[in-house]
Amino acid sequence: MSTGDISQWTSAEMQLPTVAAANERRVRGGFWPKLRRHAARLPFAHDLVAAWYCATDPATPFRVRAVLFGALAYFVIPVDTVPDLLAVVGLSDDASVLLAALTVVGAHITPNHREKAAATLRQLDR
Repeated sequence: MSTGDISQWTSAEMQLPTVAAANERRVRGGFWPKLRRHAARLPFAHDLVAAWYCATDPATPFRVRAVLFGALAYFVIPVDTVPDLLAVVGLSDDASVLLAALTVVGAHITPNHREKAAATLRQLDR
């Protein structure tokens, strides 16, 4: 993203707040139902939930939230590159998108986010 004068921003940079808000709405509406359906077979469930807690943490910088909500939105949307109905293979693209996001912004996921994720997954196992 460009810095400084807003007149120097690209069209994509100008649209980021709108796209991020749409992704956040999508994720807030669909994340938990989809996670509950798939958590038992997701080897990356802990990372997903930790990303959720980081993205919804008001202390997380906007750009980090935007990246995480984009990755989480990919997990939530019903149409993706590899249909989720195809057992484990169907969620491999979701894992790849999450891994890419975590590579870029994973340092912002705190021990607290990870602890909350672990506690949440323990609750889902009950």
